[in-house]
Amino acid sequence: MSIPALTPSLLHPATGKPTLVLGPSLGTGSLALWGPAVPYLQDHFQLIAWDLPGHGESAPSTTEFTMEELAAGVITMIEALRADGILEGGSRLFYAGVSIGGAIALQLANDFPGTFAGLSVICSAAKIGTPEGWTERAGLVAKAGTPVVLTGSAERWFAPGFIEANPVVSTDLLHNLQDADRFSYAHACGALAGFDLRAALRAMKDPMLAIAGAHDVVCPPDDAAFIAQHAPNARVALIETVAHLAPAEDPQATAALLVDFFESIPTGANRMSDSPRLPGDTYDAGLEVRNQVLGTEHVARATANSTEFTDEFQEMITRYAWGTIWTRDGLPRITRSAITLTALIAGGYWEELEMHVHAALRNGMTSNEIKEVFLQSAIYCSVPAANTAFKIGKDVLAEYAAREATPDGPTGTA
Repeated sequence: MSIPALTPSLLHPATGKPTLVLGPSLGTGSLALWGPAVPYLQDHFQLIAWDLPGHGESAPSTTEFTMEELAAGVITMIEALRADGILEGGSRLFYAGVSIGGAIALQLANDFPGTFAGLSVICSAAKIGTPEGWTERAGLVAKAGTPVVLTGSAERWFAPGFIEANPVVSTDLLHNLQDADRFSYAHACGALAGFDLRAALRAMKDPMLAIAGAHDVVCPPDDAAFIAQHAPNARVALIETVAHLAPAEDPQATAALLVDFFESIPTGANRMSDSPRLPGDTYDAGLEVRNQVLGTEHVARATANSTEFTDEFQEMITRYAWGTIWTRDGLPRITRSAITLTALIAGGYWEELEMHVHAALRNGMTSNEIKEVFLQSAIYCSVPAANTAFKIGKDVLAEYAAREATPDGPTGTA
């Protein structure tokens, strides 16, 4: 993984307040995009913004990068800010991003669940445009530079009449686009070409607010509604006065929605991840396998029902049971399921057994193989224990037919 170096900008320092990390849109710098909203946010948060490679304060990127790598870059940036003392160790973290920065909010919720107490996806979508469209734009800008997309961006970025009424704000943003490094811009287009988290939304449990602009033709309001419909803890809001760059177009309305949403999230939400996790942490691998084996709904329920008393236990089993044992290559998952079923029958852990019959089926075990495990257990554990196991297995097999379909949804163009 090649993690881009992202340069943060401390838009407003504030000791003792939660930190709001602000993400950019494609072609803009964080100061021009978020600066108008700072007066409406600064009483509530410490404000730290980041710039895309080759945009604003960030150095150009000489290599391609993915959305996953951008999200990891945000986490690396946060770790560096913690090490430098700019971020307090126990302070709450929130995130809000626009367009590609909003897509990164979803990537963060997917790849680093619980790192942020809440996230906002602004004028964005779980899939933006088409791979062909982004590939074409990347080639065009790499060859001719960002001025080639200046006119089209001016038409899509702002609500009718905004440029005339706000010449300074709009000019600053368009200058950002004109000054962006063309190759870094093209790499960002390439990252968006491979971005599609529509099917992953159901597993994203972080509190999220999807904000749409009524005049946005890049990511229409239906895109925000789709996020709210499929992510379990997401809601949607519409700003009537804006198109694609809400914090610059109507900073007061955008800030009001963010403040209301983030301050409504109870203290202690997402306690399991007070510090970000970098790629390679066994927790991330464990969470992925735990979701695959037990199902995202079960894991979501366990996380949602966790309390301050049980949080560390939930993190421990995710990191060690799932992240260091179930991820090992030494045994196929079907064999691990057979061993687990036998151990649970021997111990009489019937609630866990029901859960792991479901897991065994997800891992590819057939009903006949599960039956053979139960018969073997009758000899080596006990007939009464196997009798209970057969009752549980019969109920689970009858229930297992119901499967959820993978969602489809609207796409936008940028």
